[in-house]
Amino acid sequence: MMFAVSMTFIDQTIVAIAAPDIVRELDLSSSGMQWVVNAYLLALAAFFALGGRLADLHGPRRVVVTGTLVFVVSSVLCGCVPAGEAAQTWLIVFRATQGLGAALLFPAALAVVVAVFPVERRGRALALFFGVSGALTALGPLLGGWLTGWTWRAVFWVNVPVALVALALTAAAHIADRPRAGTLDVRGAALIAAGMGLGVLGFQQSWSWGWDHAATWVCIVGGLALLAGFVRYERGLRHPLIDLRVFRDKAFSADVAVLFFAMLAFVPVFFFASVYAQVSLSASPNQAALYLLYFFVGFAIASQWGGRILDRQGPRPALRLGAAVGAVGFALWAARLTHLSMHDQWPYAALAGAGIGFILAPASTDAVNRAIGASYGEVTGITQTVRNYAASVGLAVFGTVLTHVTTDKVVDTLESRGVPAEVAEGVARDISESVTGSGDARPPSGSDAAATAMREAMDAVRLDFAEANQWVFYGMAIALGLAFLCALRHPGGRVTQSTGPEGEPGTRPAR
Repeated sequence: MMFAVSMTFIDQTIVAIAAPDIVRELDLSSSGMQWVVNAYLLALAAFFALGGRLADLHGPRRVVVTGTLVFVVSSVLCGCVPAGEAAQTWLIVFRATQGLGAALLFPAALAVVVAVFPVERRGRALALFFGVSGALTALGPLLGGWLTGWTWRAVFWVNVPVALVALALTAAAHIADRPRAGTLDVRGAALIAAGMGLGVLGFQQSWSWGWDHAATWVCIVGGLALLAGFVRYERGLRHPLIDLRVFRDKAFSADVAVLFFAMLAFVPVFFFASVYAQVSLSASPNQAALYLLYFFVGFAIASQWGGRILDRQGPRPALRLGAAVGAVGFALWAARLTHLSMHDQWPYAALAGAGIGFILAPASTDAVNRAIGASYGEVTGITQTVRNYAASVGLAVFGTVLTHVTTDKVVDTLESRGVPAEVAEGVARDISESVTGSGDARPPSGSDAAATAMREAMDAVRLDFAEANQWVFYGMAIALGLAFLCALRHPGGRVTQSTGPEGEPGTRPAR
C-alpha cells in the first residue's frame, strides 16, 4: 500500500519543478499553470469522501486497483498532451482525473493498513506509512529535476512502472475485500465536489478578477453555501456519504481542525519554495529539489517520533509540539528568505518540516481510530478531503498574496529607476504573473526603456520576489499558530478497541 500511494505523493510536488519547461513549450498562461497544479489537488479534495465510501461499500482491494488504473492512464495522457490551443485544457482535465484516481486509491489503501494493525500498534504503523509516503514526496522534486533534463513529459510517464509494480504487489498481498451494506450517496458526492470546486475557483481567480469583483465572492460564498447544503442533506440520510455523527467526538473535530490549518502550509510550501529557489536564488530544477529536501529531512524524522508519542501518550502532546515547532520554523525560515543563500536556510526549513511531521501521522491516525463502526475508509475520506481542500485554498490564497506583493514591489523598483508609472505597472504585472506561474525570471529581451531597466534591475527584482515570499511564509507560520490553538482544545486520551454500532469493531477513548 505504501508503494501504491507513493505515486500520489510524488505527483503533488514533481510538476512544480517541471513547471517552467511546461509553460515555455506549451505556451500556457500563468493562471493556467497554477490550475495544472491546483486541478490535481482540487480533485483530490472533491472526491476523497467518495473514494472512502466506495472502499467501504465495495472493499478496499477493488478500489485500490481501480484508483491505480485511473491514475496511471491519466498520467500517460498528461504526458501525451499535444501542443496548440487545446494543450492547457487537455492538461488541466487529465490532471483532474489523476486527482480522481488518487482520491479513490489513497483512502482505500489506508483502510487496508488500518485494518491490519490493532489500535495499540497503529500509531507507529501509520507513522511509518505517512513517514515513508511523505518522504517519497521529497522524491518528486529530485525526480522532476532529473527527468526534466530529458523531457518534462517524463514526470508523468514515470508513474507507469510504479503503477505496474504496485498492482503486482497488491495481487501478491492477497488482500481480502470486506464490502459493507449500504448505498452510494451520489447527490451528496455531487454537492461536496461542486461546493469545493466553486469555492476554490473564487480564491484562485481573485487575482484576475479582483477581490472587489462580484464573481469572486459569488464563487466563494456559493461554494460555502453548497457545502452547508451538503451538511444539511447528509443529516437526513440513512446511508450518507459522510456520517456526521463522528464530529460529535471532540477529539476527532480537533484532529480535523489541526490537519486543516497544517495543510494550508504543507502542500503549498513545495510550490512556493520551489519557485522562490528558481527565481530569487537562480537555482536549477535539481538545486531547487535539494532545497526542498531540507524540509523533508525534518519531516521524516519527526513523523516517526510523532507516531511513538501517539502510542505512548495519545495525540495531544504530538499535535501541540508539532504546531509550535512548525510555527517557529516557518517564521524563522521567512526571516531568512531575503538573505538569498540556500545553505543559510536549511535549519529553519528542517524545523518547519519537523513541525508538520509531528502533526500529520498522529492527527490522521487518531481521527481514523475514532471511526464509527470501523468505517475506516469513510473517516479517511473525511480527513483527506479536509487536508486536500486546505491545500487548494492555501495555494489559491498564498498565490494571490504573492502576486499582489510582487507587483507592488516591482513597480516601486522600476519607478525608482525612472520607468513611467503606467509602464512600470504593466511590466510588473507581467513579471509577477510569470514568476508565480512558472518560476521563470529570465531578463526580458528588447531595446526599449522598460526592457533595459528590467535587465538592469533583475537583482533587485529577485530580492523583491524574496520579500514577497516572506508574506507567504509568515502566513504559513500563522496557519501553524492556529493549528496550535486547535491542538489546545484536543481532550487528549488514547483510543482502545471496543464495539461499534451494529456489533462491528469500533473504538473508544481509553481512561
